[in-house]
Amino acid sequence: MSDLIKHIDDPVLEIRNLSVAYNKDKPAVTDVSAGIKKNKVTAIMGPSGCGKSTLLRAINRMHDLYPNIDINGDILLNGEETTNMSTIMLRRKIGMVFQRPNPFPTMSIHDNVIAGYKLNGIRLKKSDRNEIVEKSLRDVALWDEVKDSLTKKGTFLSGGQQQRLCIARALAFRPDMILLDEPTSALDPVATKKVEELLTQLKEHYTILLVTHNMSQAARISDYSMFMYLGELIEYGKTKDMFIKPIDKRTEEYLTGKFS
Repeated sequence: MSDLIKHIDDPVLEIRNLSVAYNKDKPAVTDVSAGIKKNKVTAIMGPSGCGKSTLLRAINRMHDLYPNIDINGDILLNGEETTNMSTIMLRRKIGMVFQRPNPFPTMSIHDNVIAGYKLNGIRLKKSDRNEIVEKSLRDVALWDEVKDSLTKKGTFLSGGQQQRLCIARALAFRPDMILLDEPTSALDPVATKKVEELLTQLKEHYTILLVTHNMSQAARISDYSMFMYLGELIEYGKTKDMFIKPIDKRTEEYLTGKFS
């Protein structure tokens, strides 16, 4: 595996010897260590079932919902152990966007954006709510498209708009990081392009960790790439270097389509 992990200065996120098992005989992620660079897009690639999504969900402690999952190792956000944070605080600092757009169906566009505040019992003045909604929607280039429809349900939007709304919802707390689990796999090419352009703009203010099955997408928008296989982190480095001259033969075989 590349030594790049050791040379990332002041990573916003550090993963140290992380292993995740759904049962003792079946590890999904095995001894993964990586430092994630601030204000960059890092892609996690690999064939289906290699542990990409499992790794991503461990960062946000989503596995806490399932007591039978065994997790070992450490994850630090800005030097602080994430296990020392409440899950509420952690998820304010690390936003999550899923594969399929999932705006809350009973909520308006406006209320979807600030849903996290409502669900956490945080009361805001109307002016503050409106400011957060507008800023978040502007951040995802959605404000001009929906500013006259804020009281309509989020499901009124197209699939691509719904996914950008979900990203706006994740941005509402101004997190340190955004995790995205194959966020364009359910979108058409036009909507996919808009989301990709959005992510390249957002990295000016946020650190982005992206699970993708699409190698071309990783090549287009990521600065760094992690290649996982059978639960292990095989190679991690600058995306352009990995695609031009991968270090590990398994990475080369994956990138050249010899297995998927």
